[in-house]
Amino acid sequence: MSGPVQIPFKSFIELKPKENTAIYLQIVFEFIKAIQTGFLPEGTKLPGTRILCRQLSVNRNTLIKAFQDLESQGWIETLPNKGTFILSQHKQKSKDEFIAPSNQKHSENNIGFTFKKSTILENPTETSTLPYQFNDGMPDLRLVQNEILARLYVSKLKRQKTSKTYEQIQIQSHLNFKTHFSNYLNLTRGLRISTSNLLTASSHEISLYLVTKALISPGDKVVVASPGYYISNMTLTNTGAQIITIPVDQDGIDTNRLKEICKETEIRILYLTSNYNYPTTISLSAKRRMEVLELANQYGFVILEDDYDFDFHYDNNPILPLAAFDSNQKVVYIGSFGRSLPSGFSYGFVAAPSEFILELEKHQNILEPGIDVLKEQVLSEWINEGEVHRLSKKNKKIYKERRDYFVSLLNEKLSSKIKFKVPLRGLAVWIEWLDKFNLITLQKECAANGLFLPKTILYQTKDLTATRLGFGHLEKQEMEKAVSILCESVEAISNI
Repeated sequence: MSGPVQIPFKSFIELKPKENTAIYLQIVFEFIKAIQTGFLPEGTKLPGTRILCRQLSVNRNTLIKAFQDLESQGWIETLPNKGTFILSQHKQKSKDEFIAPSNQKHSENNIGFTFKKSTILENPTETSTLPYQFNDGMPDLRLVQNEILARLYVSKLKRQKTSKTYEQIQIQSHLNFKTHFSNYLNLTRGLRISTSNLLTASSHEISLYLVTKALISPGDKVVVASPGYYISNMTLTNTGAQIITIPVDQDGIDTNRLKEICKETEIRILYLTSNYNYPTTISLSAKRRMEVLELANQYGFVILEDDYDFDFHYDNNPILPLAAFDSNQKVVYIGSFGRSLPSGFSYGFVAAPSEFILELEKHQNILEPGIDVLKEQVLSEWINEGEVHRLSKKNKKIYKERRDYFVSLLNEKLSSKIKFKVPLRGLAVWIEWLDKFNLITLQKECAANGLFLPKTILYQTKDLTATRLGFGHLEKQEMEKAVSILCESVEAISNI
């Protein structure tokens, strides 16, 4: 972990002296938010209180009081003669409960050179050996159609005899795959793209990384929703962007606030999960969609539309992305394909003007110089034969049944404790707790009863206590047990 004085606290710790809330509580809430969104990864060493007081322009006694509160809640720990650290998972849990992320740390004395260390790009993912687990909305890999892919893969291997060179095969295979894939996106998402408007990558994360590196320079202002997606926030911050947050309500991001920001300062990008806001699962309303496109045209910013979960929608009229209505070429559209496929078969993609795609390909040729010919040929045939549509239809039926059953359990067990809306898409439900309690305390109580709640699904500020509960990976009996433990744990901490 790099030196704490390098952390740009002022870019994500926002204090408002004119508000009624005490400054020390504002510090507590802002630090919790920064930890949950990945700005302060676990293990980060914080500066001394005198240094941090100067950076945040607060009284030292105020900061000490805030740190005492954060430590009592389990967010930080102070080690004598070492400093104050964002609390590591292995400090909070026993070894039987958690397996900490595999970040090998060596003493600097064992390294013969120096190198840059990031305080931003830490992996916030936690793993657990507990029998029941919630996540932020992952598909069930037990539903994967391995036999279909295996059959196609074997058939392609048997037909590989050809007089063409490997380079010729690569070029032809990739063009053929992009043709099938662009047609698939045009059909399912209302796009009007050709192969020149499409870049495919090995993952959604690589797509996002390539786009942000090409679009953002240090100091550029990027607007994101709050609460938002911790992975994208880390990626954006790593480019040197200045993050500006705007609130989300029942109709999506607040476009009035967006307009105010545009009048006050020049923004480079609006990062938006329009169809299925992460984490709240809210869709941007039709009226606000048009407003966002109009503001982008008026003020010249780029809309980076992330449609990470389009494939999982349960109504007959899926909401098309903003990219489908973008007549002024202001939208860069990224997404994922094949999240229900075995590991290694899924794709990330970018749909954008052809000149921009050419620039992205320059960078991709360094990161991903090779093309998996067999994989692309298999998926091309899988799309061409209609298997992708059949599997999507089958999976959507299964996940809709799981969503409905999960919602019924929440209403049965927790209706007096939570409020939520039934999501029309995705694999998670956003619940807001009616009572105010510490979510880390709930996490510990659930773990003691065999249920794992990763920190990445817990959201707590002075005004919000919420949790994003993924249901896609759970069968009915697993759901019943997980919700029962959650209910019992909430009751237990409420009686303390």
